[in-house]
Amino acid sequence: MRALIFPGQGSQAVGMAKGLAEAFPQARSVLDEVDSALGRNLSRLMFEGPAEELTLTTNAQPALMAASLAALRVLEAERGLDLTRDVACVAGHSLGEYAALAAAGSLSVADAARLLHLRGAAMQEAVAPGAGAMAALIGTDLDTARSVAEAAVQESGGAVCDVANDNGGGQVVLSGDRPAVERAIGIATARGIKRAVMLNVSAPFHCRLMAPAAEAMARALAAVELTAPRVALYANVLAAPVADPEAIRSALVAQVTGTVRWRESVAAMAAAGVDRFYELGAGKVLTGLVKRIAPEASATAIGTPADVAAFAL
Repeated sequence: MRALIFPGQGSQAVGMAKGLAEAFPQARSVLDEVDSALGRNLSRLMFEGPAEELTLTTNAQPALMAASLAALRVLEAERGLDLTRDVACVAGHSLGEYAALAAAGSLSVADAARLLHLRGAAMQEAVAPGAGAMAALIGTDLDTARSVAEAAVQESGGAVCDVANDNGGGQVVLSGDRPAVERAIGIATARGIKRAVMLNVSAPFHCRLMAPAAEAMARALAAVELTAPRVALYANVLAAPVADPEAIRSALVAQVTGTVRWRESVAAMAAAGVDRFYELGAGKVLTGLVKRIAPEASATAIGTPADVAAFAL
């Protein structure tokens, strides 16, 4: 059984989707649709940079979705992929969930682009620059990371420190007020966790500080048409399939402040019989995580014409 998975922020790179767009009209069409929806030439930024501008949250989020959907459309046109026939389920990491929804037909590409642009802006504006932070704990598990976060909250007088991402492969990300996250690094080091490092991010994503962004997304999602996905969609905050459009809306809102349960999501898909994962779009981050979470399954990244040529049903 196959699953399609869609990357999140951090996978963006100058040149993303350029090869696909130059080789396949289906990819170019997706990028044109996103450019039109946003009223700007995002595809040029994807192809040419500068990297600093592409990395801005409001740009990176719709750009990553566009690259993912471009890859999907090419697989459908060139390799005969039929989502309902050939794919058991889809999932996306954080913003990648919007790409998964667009892939599954729940959300139009244009609406996904507009929602992700708004999501990026709302997340950036939710916390004053420099007030929040994120840190990766490497070589630990979820329970240990939660214990570190709880200790950091207590030692910093109740400041926010939440588990933002349970990525799998021994990687858990914390997010919150900078003093608490910095305290968490010290606690993790003292407890012998292999590695604890601050992340170079512009805001503390997936924690309680993102509540204003969650409110903004609730309003935006209420105005967008959502339909049931054509294949099973595993939601980040549930690590389980969700099909009802209202439940999807709720999950997307909860995701802004909630934990991305990627390890559990991949494990659940593997337990359901998925043995082939395909990461569509930019980078290979999720491919690496899948290989550590479900080593018995194969994982392949598809983001270039060569990747498309190598894909076989």
